[in-house]
Amino acid sequence: MSATTTAPAPALTPDARISPRAHVRHTGALVRRNLLWIRQDPESMFDALLMPVVFTLLFVYVFGGSIGQALGGGQDGYVQYVIPGMIAMMSMTLSQGVGTGFSQDFNSGVMDRFRSLPIGRGSVLFAKIAVEMLRMLFATTVLMIVAVLVGFDIDRWAGLFAAVGLSAVFASSIMWVFITLGVVLKNAQSVQAMGFLVLFPLQFGSSIFAPTQSMPGWLQAFTDYNPLSTLADAARGLMVGGPVAHDLWITLGWSVAITAVMAPVAIHKFRTKT
Repeated sequence: MSATTTAPAPALTPDARISPRAHVRHTGALVRRNLLWIRQDPESMFDALLMPVVFTLLFVYVFGGSIGQALGGGQDGYVQYVIPGMIAMMSMTLSQGVGTGFSQDFNSGVMDRFRSLPIGRGSVLFAKIAVEMLRMLFATTVLMIVAVLVGFDIDRWAGLFAAVGLSAVFASSIMWVFITLGVVLKNAQSVQAMGFLVLFPLQFGSSIFAPTQSMPGWLQAFTDYNPLSTLADAARGLMVGGPVAHDLWITLGWSVAITAVMAPVAIHKFRTKT
C-alpha cells in the first residue's frame, strides 16, 4: 500500500476566520460578561461613584472661594468654571481602569482562556473599552448630579451632551495607552503607578482646575500642548459659553493621533503576549 501524505493546511488566525457580524456578537457577549463581573463585584464601581463626589466637593469648597475671586465670580463662578473641566478629568482618570482590568485578567488566566476560544482577538479589546466607557458615563452622571446640588446651572443641554461626547472620544483614545500598559506591565499595581505618573502632571498642568494665565511661562507652554487643557476649554465653551472651535479641533486631532499610534501597538502587544 502506498502511503499518501497530505500537507497541513496553513493555520489561520481566529480573526481571519471570523466575520464582522460574529465579531460584533462576540463583543456583545464579552461586554455582558464584564458587566456581570461588575455586578458580582460592585466595589469595582466605587471609584466611578465616589471620585466625582469627592473631587467636586473638595475643589468647590476648599479652592472655590479663592480661585473664584480671581475669576471675578466668587464660589458660584468657580462652579461654572470647574465642572466642565472635571468632565474632562473623568475621561482620563477612569480610562486607566481598562489597563488594570487587562492586567488582572492576564494574571488570573482569564485571557489565556479567551485566546483559546474561537473568538476575535479584537472583541476582547473592544468589549473592555465599551464597559469602561459605560463606567465613565456613569461617573459623569454622578458628577452632574453633584454639580447641580452645589449650584451649577445647566443652560445648554445640547452643549452638555456635546461635551460628554467629546470627552468620550478622547477617553477612547487614551484607553489604548492603558491597554498597552496593561499588556506590557506585570501587574495591576504597576499599571496604576504608571498611570499616576502620566495623569498627575497632565491634570494639574492644565486649565481643568484653574486658569493658566497666572502660571509660569514654561508651564503655560506645557498647558498649550496639553490635550486636557483643550478638552476642558472646549467643554467649558460648550456648556457655559465661549470660543469652542479651536479647542474642539485640537482635541479631536489629539484623539485621532493617539488612537492611530497606540491602537496598533496595543493590538500587536495583545496578540503576541505569551
